[in-house]
Amino acid sequence: MKQPSLVLLVKFRSRLSLDEIMKVVDYRIDQFRLLNGLEQKFYLQEPATGEIAGLYLWDSEEDFTAYQDSELRKSIAHAYQTEGEPRIEVFDVLKLLRE
Repeated sequence: MKQPSLVLLVKFRSRLSLDEIMKVVDYRIDQFRLLNGLEQKFYLQEPATGEIAGLYLWDSEEDFTAYQDSELRKSIAHAYQTEGEPRIEVFDVLKLLRE
C-alpha cells in the first residue's frame, strides 16, 4: 500500500438499525469509489457503543479538501440519520509500518 497523505475519521450514532445502515452503505458505495484520491475507506462499528465510523485514507490534501466541500460529505448526517453532527477528526500520516 502506498502511504496515504491524510486519514479521516468520521464517527456518529445513528437512529437506523445496522441492517438499514448497511443498505445506506451499499447505496452510496459507488459514489465513494469514484472520489479522486480516496485510496481506501473502512466502514466500522464500535462494539462497546454501537457507534458507526468511516476511516478514509487520502492520497492528497487537495482531494480531501474537495471531498470536505462536497455534497456527498455534507449528506452523511441526513443519509445515516445521525444523532447530532458526526465527529470529524483529520490526521496527517507520519509513517507506515509496512510500505
